[in-house]
Amino acid sequence: MRERPLIAVYIVTNAAYGVLYVGVTSDLYQRIRQHREGTFDGFTKEHGLAKLVWFEPLENMTVAIQREKSLKRYLRDWKINLIERDNPGWLDLSQDWDRPPVWRHGPTDE
Repeated sequence: MRERPLIAVYIVTNAAYGVLYVGVTSDLYQRIRQHREGTFDGFTKEHGLAKLVWFEPLENMTVAIQREKSLKRYLRDWKINLIERDNPGWLDLSQDWDRPPVWRHGPTDE
């Protein structure tokens, strides 16, 4: 689970090799929840972009905004390579964020 807001640049999609959206936020956990719930009308809601496939934590919003602008200038193939370098299976990196922790116990003596 999360401890505090995470400033980040991120990429969401609707499927592997689907529509890509590059965004920036001061609270990645909250923003991804908003994408999942379709809180805001617009491009991401229209295309069902709620699967977090890449993100980069940054130290402050000024740096994050600069990084977002540079990523948006890159071609789609470059963004796909970036995703596949860190997440080759295009997994939803946020899939467990809102779930309660699962307690695992060690082996038992039976």
